[in-house]
Amino acid sequence: MSKLIAPTLILVLTLASQAAAAGDPAKGEKLFNRCSSCHAIIKDGEFLVKGGITGPNLYGVVGRVAGSESDYRFGSERLPIGMFTDDMIRAGDEGLIWTEDNIAAYSQDPIGFIREYLNDETARPNMSVKLKKGAEDIAAYLATFNAQ
Repeated sequence: MSKLIAPTLILVLTLASQAAAAGDPAKGEKLFNRCSSCHAIIKDGEFLVKGGITGPNLYGVVGRVAGSESDYRFGSERLPIGMFTDDMIRAGDEGLIWTEDNIAAYSQDPIGFIREYLNDETARPNMSVKLKKGAEDIAAYLATFNAQ
């Protein structure tokens, strides 16, 4: 019977740490103002969350290929073409799909994340702001805006 206690305890602790690592969308909604100076959340032309004009639309970002948002890639009246680096597009071309986990990691160190992903010390995304706290919560909040 004691042989079962240790594996059970390890399983419980692992599940508890995974639950603790998951973000809280309600907290993320409150923290999103850190992001809204650059980013908006827009669905079919309707602003669900108003924000700045220097970052791509974050509607449906979870599950999306990095650098593929149409305004980001092709420009629009909201985001002029050519204002972004090609490194985020290159990351998407090399297979980067946004998940809650990598959105949180990217938000904590955008430059380091892209450099590591691309294995290129010269790579640089446009975002350089580092979120010290709440990245997991913001990622969970963004996941609530996925295309259905």
